[in-house]
Amino acid sequence: MAFYVKDPATDKAVRKLAKLKGKTLTDTIREAVEKEYQSSKATQSIAEKLDALADRFSGAPRSGLQADKAFFDELSGDI
Repeated sequence: MAFYVKDPATDKAVRKLAKLKGKTLTDTIREAVEKEYQSSKATQSIAEKLDALADRFSGAPRSGLQADKAFFDELSGDI
């Protein structure tokens, strides 16, 4: 299995990185792709993060108390 890079800028970039790291072209490409894959896999969308947060707090017990509007107005400076 071989890859042929037709884009000169990509070829140059891979070769520069391989030389900098003292690695083969194959190792350099594999490491770069694995790093990008892990990074992309670990990234959650905002919606996924909000869903996880909502799930986390949905199990919290309700106090049944009403919010004290005067207290929150004082905190925000709206007296």
